[in-house]
Amino acid sequence: MLLTLPFARLPLEAPRCAPRPMIDPAADDAALMALAGAGDRAAFNLLVGRHGERALRLALRILGDAAEAEEVAQEAFLRAWQAAAGFDPGRARFTTWLHRIVVNLAIDRTRRRAGAPMAGLDAVAELADPGPGPEAAASAAESRAALAAALEGLPPRQRAAIALAYEQELSGAEAAAVLKVSERALEGLLRRARLLLRSRLGGQ
Repeated sequence: MLLTLPFARLPLEAPRCAPRPMIDPAADDAALMALAGAGDRAAFNLLVGRHGERALRLALRILGDAAEAEEVAQEAFLRAWQAAAGFDPGRARFTTWLHRIVVNLAIDRTRRRAGAPMAGLDAVAELADPGPGPEAAASAAESRAALAAALEGLPPRQRAAIALAYEQELSGAEAAAVLKVSERALEGLLRRARLLLRSRLGGQ
């Protein structure tokens, strides 16, 4: 399911200076953030259009609830706008920085409520049945339901690691940077998540 958000209606504060005309839509993220930091909302809107869908999908993978994921994505971009003036491209790529905001907000939400099932399980479906060959529709649906139940019980940081590695397809270094852990620690999170999933799926 492809979701879209009315990011243009984000409750962003008023620009701190008049928007600059003729923004190059091909400008890189760092250049757009520099303009946004000076109060250029048009530049920031280009970033929202460029990365909004991925931010939403990441929140959805962790939370499993479309309405909550939309709120998290909007809040993440609002925070990014408010912090744009202090963004340092020498310390982190914009996408790493944004993903970190999304993950932290989503994990905070999961800690404030009971775990919710993760939506859109295609990215990790092979964990339920890694063997080749087609399955009957009923069997596939049953496997997906079992996987959803298993994912529901994962700790929030393991959900985030699975989402970053399998859905966002980040490298180990990038995913580790988002979670503020070492690559070895990320591998540990993914290993524990896979072990928990397989044990709850009866060793499949």
